[in-house]
Amino acid sequence: MEIGSQIKKYRGAQGLSQEALAEKIFVTRQTISNWETGKSYPDVHSLMLLGGVFNVSLDQLVKEDIDIMKKEINKADVAEFNRLGRIFSIMFVFSLLAFIPLYVFLKTTGLTIWAGLNLIPLGFGFRLEKLKKANDLHTYREIVAFSEGKTLDDIQTQREIGKRPYQAVLKPLAGAAAGLVAAAIAGLLIKLIN
Repeated sequence: MEIGSQIKKYRGAQGLSQEALAEKIFVTRQTISNWETGKSYPDVHSLMLLGGVFNVSLDQLVKEDIDIMKKEINKADVAEFNRLGRIFSIMFVFSLLAFIPLYVFLKTTGLTIWAGLNLIPLGFGFRLEKLKKANDLHTYREIVAFSEGKTLDDIQTQREIGKRPYQAVLKPLAGAAAGLVAAAIAGLLIKLIN
């Protein structure tokens, strides 16, 4: 974290020793040393006192740390998004492949089991949608950039925002078409097997 170097920089600019700064904000000299070396992080009350002593805003004092934390959170979201995407894909393919054997060997019971199996990828799909919403991902390009840990530049973002109204109409239609095709294929397979 950068707060340690910020404290050291502002302390030096004020000509304060660690001990003098510690007295002003009611902590020990060792606490100041730990903050400056990154062994610990000041609490909110201490950050406010530091801002007052250094005559800087809280934002100036911790801005770089906030940027670093945002990047770390983003990395965690990207990793979770990619993990959920892989699990969803594997479970979806497994569900598709399980249809015929379950129906051939267990008939109606197999179809019930198959319907239950489909709840698993559905659950992962909902979790993926939740992450997409939390990171304001709507278009394919935004999703791909996010999954690679990248962001779109301002022009690309505005272009993608312009596509969103059209996609709001096309998504349900595409989902309905895919459902009809899947139902037709399942019906044909059942007829062929019987």
